[in-house]
Amino acid sequence: QVQLVESGGGLVQAGGSLRLSCAASGRTFSGFKMGWFRQAPGKEREFVARISLAGSITDYADSVKGRFTISRDNAKNTVYLQMNSLKPEDTAVYYCAATRVWARQTSNYSDWGQGTQVTVSS
Repeated sequence: QVQLVESGGGLVQAGGSLRLSCAASGRTFSGFKMGWFRQAPGKEREFVARISLAGSITDYADSVKGRFTISRDNAKNTVYLQMNSLKPEDTAVYYCAATRVWARQTSNYSDWGQGTQVTVSS
């Protein structure tokens, strides 16, 4: 099991940028593939991005491709989500999660953070 704590959310105008961080503790962070998800009010939690163990492979939802970048620093036990060109429809609570498998589905992720709110104003 790994404990995850997100930070970096906030209020930003459309077109702006935010960088989310997710700090991990507990089990060996480098042994987990990591993902970012988001959940808007009244909607299901959806996949945003994922990254492989060493960070060499990444995958993005079509809605964020070209605007968001996922990265990780295994020495710091941290995964990041750089979000550029933000849109009002990006408004959601953002969660990081850990998994042993390479997957997009929320059911494949065993450990979750508490989430951080991102609000994009028009």
